[in-house]
Amino acid sequence: QGVGYRAAKNGNQLNLTLGFSHPVTYRGPEGVNFTVEGTNRIHVDGIDKQQVGQVAAEIRSLRPPEPYKGKGIRYAGEAVRKKLGKAGKAGAK
Repeated sequence: QGVGYRAAKNGNQLNLTLGFSHPVTYRGPEGVNFTVEGTNRIHVDGIDKQQVGQVAAEIRSLRPPEPYKGKGIRYAGEAVRKKLGKAGKAGAK
C-alpha cells in the first residue's frame, strides 16, 4: 500500500516500483509462482508451504510497512499498528 507502488510479472520475476529511485526486480525460485492482480496485489503460490512463506517474507522485506503512515508491502489481512507523530506538533503553530 502506498502512492505509486506497482507490481508487474515478467516470466518468473516480479518488477516492483516501490518508491525508490530505481525499479526492483525479484526473481522467484523454481516451484513458486506469482500472480499479479491489478497493479498492487501479488499472489504467491507453490507446492512447498515453507518456500512460499519465505518468498512472501522476502518480498515484504523489500519495503516493510512503516508505523507512521502505514505505507509499504504487507500481507493480505495484516493490520499495521500506527504510531502517533511528535506530541508537540499537534498543537504547534
